[in-house]
Formats: sequence, C-alpha cells, structure tokens
Amino acid sequence: MTHKAGFVNIIGNPNVGKSTLMNALVGEKLSIITAKAQTTRHRILGIVNEDDYQIVFSDTPGIIKPAYELQSSMMDFVKSALDDADVLIYMVEVGEKELKNEAFFNKIINSKIPVILLLNKIDKSSQEEVEEKIEYWRNKVPNAEVFVISALEGFGVTAVYEKIKELLPEAPPYYPKDQLTDKPERFFVNEKIREKILIHYKKEIPYAVEVETEEFTEEENIVRIRSIIMVERETQKGIIIGHKGSALKRVGAEARKDLEKFFEKKVFIELYVKVNKNWRSDKNQLKRFGYNQG
Repeated sequence: MTHKAGFVNIIGNPNVGKSTLMNALVGEKLSIITAKAQTTRHRILGIVNEDDYQIVFSDTPGIIKPAYELQSSMMDFVKSALDDADVLIYMVEVGEKELKNEAFFNKIINSKIPVILLLNKIDKSSQEEVEEKIEYWRNKVPNAEVFVISALEGFGVTAVYEKIKELLPEAPPYYPKDQLTDKPERFFVNEKIREKILIHYKKEIPYAVEVETEEFTEEENIVRIRSIIMVERETQKGIIIGHKGSALKRVGAEARKDLEKFFEKKVFIELYVKVNKNWRSDKNQLKRFGYNQG
C-alpha cells in the first residue's frame, strides 16, 4: 500500500479564519481563536493520521507589515510556511482584494506547488457577490484551484479535505502516527491563557502580553500549573489584575475550564503578573518565548 504525506500550510491576512479552518480540518481545537487581529503568533502544526496518509496542517500568523521585532518574527513563521509547503492554502474572505505583503503574494502566484484558494465566510454574502469574487480570484491567482467555504459553519470543508488528500505527494510519515501536534503541553496552557486575555481586555493590553508556564505537573487525576503573565508596563499589570484581583481570577477560571476539557482531567492553575519591559522588541526575550527560531 502506498503512503502519502505532506505539509499543508495555511496563509492569509489577519482574521480571515485560518485558525478556525485548521481546527475544523484537524478535528481538535489546537489554535486559539478570537475576533482580534494577530491572535495567532506562532506557527502551529496539527497532524492528521490515517493508515495510508499523514497530513501536517500548519496554521500561521496573519500577514502584516511588521512594526516591531515580535511582528518580524511572526512573519518569519509565515515565510517558513511558504518555503516548506507541499500544498499551499491561501485563504481570503469575501470582502478583501489583496494580501498585505506584495512579496508574499508574488510567491503564491509563482508557486511551483499546488495552491488551493479558499474564499471563506461566504455565509455573510449574497450568491451574486460570491460568484463575482470567484471570478476575481481566478484571474488574480490563476495557478490556484478556488473553493468557497464557511470554516465556522463547516460548509465546504470536506471537499477541501478530499482535494488535499488527492494532492499529497507519496512519502513516509514525518511524525509518529499517534502525534497530534509539534507543540508541548505548556504551549497550549500559555495560548489558552492568552486567548482569555485577548477576549477580555481592550486596546494595547492583549498585544503587550506574553504568557510563560513555569510549572506543569501532571498527576493521575490532576494537572498543576503555575503561569506568569508578562506585561510591558506597571499600569498594564494593574489592568490585568483588576479590582481586588477580579479580572485575573476570571482569566484563570475560564482558562482552567478549557484546559480541563483539553487534558481530560482536573486542573489547578495559579496565575501571576510580572512586568517585563519592552519584551516585544528584545531579541533575547523573544527567543526565550519561542520566537526568532533562526
């Protein structure tokens, strides 16, 4: 029996639904999702295994023009996803006209590998508009096969999955067959806490936050976690904690509920807030948090 395997990398502008699609394709909530741009900061792999194939899906940060070192590192993850893809998924939503970075767009239209262009969020527009957009993107990206989907509603996702299987090259598996992702447990703890901060805090606060899990102990019936929320300024620390600690308690309680589902056991979580000045512009700090891999 022949075996197929390959990297299927999802790229596009911020907030087009890349993480929603990845979670739908993998069947697990690996990528955090919020309505805010730049929710995804890392490249996250989700691995789907069957007897005769392995698909390594890759969620990436939304494409932006970097304003500081953290954002440059986020774009490096996108660049690596363009470089090692066996199948490239370029995701757009109905209202948009172009990618925010021309160099990336040129790489897509000159790609030597198969490109699938997904027109997402079609549930939010008319049939006429959808048909118009299909035509527009076929002309704009002539090397791509265009599919219309609603990642959130699950519409069209199965057809995309079948197409991906068809396009996979013959290859042995890249990861053990029981592996779901390339990230350790602590990564998902950090991301789950960060998701709650993105949901509950406004303006600059979520973007000035990084989470680091200092202790992660898994026992038979419980997971014990101690995590630090890093902010850049003292004023941000006060906002994260809230009146008598109420805001921080809410983050902890909501993250704990989600993590109990994820780990399928009780979770005890302690959260602390520390000021770590200008971490977003400090290459050494970024390396410590898993950015700047090069």
